[in-house]
Amino acid sequence: MDLIKTIEEQQKKENALLYKVGDTVVVHFEIIEGKAKRIQKYEGVVISIKGEGVRKTFTVRKTSYGVGVERVFPVYSPRVIKVEIVKTGKVRKSKLYYLRDKIGKGTRIKELLGPKANARIAASRAANKAADAAEQQINAEAKAQNGAN
Repeated sequence: MDLIKTIEEQQKKENALLYKVGDTVVVHFEIIEGKAKRIQKYEGVVISIKGEGVRKTFTVRKTSYGVGVERVFPVYSPRVIKVEIVKTGKVRKSKLYYLRDKIGKGTRIKELLGPKANARIAASRAANKAADAAEQQINAEAKAQNGAN
């Protein structure tokens, strides 16, 4: 059992979970199609965070062409390049599954304003500085590969 815990601790990233439920985030994740790699962005509201340790996941919900779409991302996945906080949400529940039944303006979440929100967004931006270099490297590889074809 101790061996499993040590392996899990090695997989963890620092500053991985700076966002909370209710925040509007942009998830940058790596897509591999054959030999080609690219970065895809997925913007939506974090409606839940589940699990613990390396198995922790978060669910992001967005509305695309009038249809609600949810996607579950592992927090410590190497494919998730970075998670940017766009807006901080003011919510009182840990799971926002009620948003599934709402449409239109009913899906809006109040924005958390003030020094706490600004500090969380600033911490997120600082943590994403290192991820920006990794994202630029993947984009450069993709351009080089497209130029070769």
